[in-house]
Amino acid sequence: MLSMRTNAASLSAQNALSRAAQANAKSGTRLSTGYRVNSAMDDAAGLQIATRLAAQTSGMAVAMRNIQNGISLMQVADTVAGSLIDIFSRMHDLAIQAADGSSTQTDKEALQGEFAELFDQAWRVLSTTYNGESLFVNTGAVGSDKFMQPLKFQIGDSSDDVMTADLSRALIQTLPSFKYGDSDLVDILTAHASDAIADMSSAIDSWAALRSAAGAVANTLEHASNNVANMLANTQAATGRIMDTDYAMEVATSSTAQMLMQSSTSMLKQASSAIQLTLSLIS
Repeated sequence: MLSMRTNAASLSAQNALSRAAQANAKSGTRLSTGYRVNSAMDDAAGLQIATRLAAQTSGMAVAMRNIQNGISLMQVADTVAGSLIDIFSRMHDLAIQAADGSSTQTDKEALQGEFAELFDQAWRVLSTTYNGESLFVNTGAVGSDKFMQPLKFQIGDSSDDVMTADLSRALIQTLPSFKYGDSDLVDILTAHASDAIADMSSAIDSWAALRSAAGAVANTLEHASNNVANMLANTQAATGRIMDTDYAMEVATSSTAQMLMQSSTSMLKQASSAIQLTLSLIS
């Protein structure tokens, strides 16, 4: 029907042009930002899932740093234990030398002096701190608080992702290696060299056990780190599949929308000429 008041063809062309322009604008936004979802209107459910995954990703990244810090802590503990083993090994050698009948009293007194100095050095090594805190023994505490307390490592983004490392039992086994007082050190090698040999052997064994325990914790943390790294990569990939723009698809969509805009503009021009046709009937 030819009408002066209502141009149905023009209205259809206008609607088609509007839809094509909206599609082109949406594709342009996605291509310029790199995100498929730029607002909740783009994908409400997808945005909710992606937001949760992004929070999980951020938490796992922090957990990764926690794990690496825990590994560093265990490596420091291992280094300290290794240093103490070296010290007690040297003290063990001195005790063996002092116990031999070929060593004169002067020799034993010289050995005794080095033995005492090494024992003092062992105390200094034992007082090593990590991040401002005593690593093994809190000399200012009493009772069970004197020893290293169980350590809790947050190794994931959930409150359940906690790993507890308890080295206190192994640490308690090492304490007899520090049983000597000032009076004992005066004549330990000159009068009790055989006892010192046994004491130093026990000290070496106990610190080797603690070193082994620290290494086991570090290895466990390393496995946890690998697991979190794998989860982190997969979670980031999942977030990307929801949020990221598929450039091949969006370029095709944009090209289609632009062609539809051109054709809709042409048809709108043709629809406008219908008014002229109507006027020609009454002229």
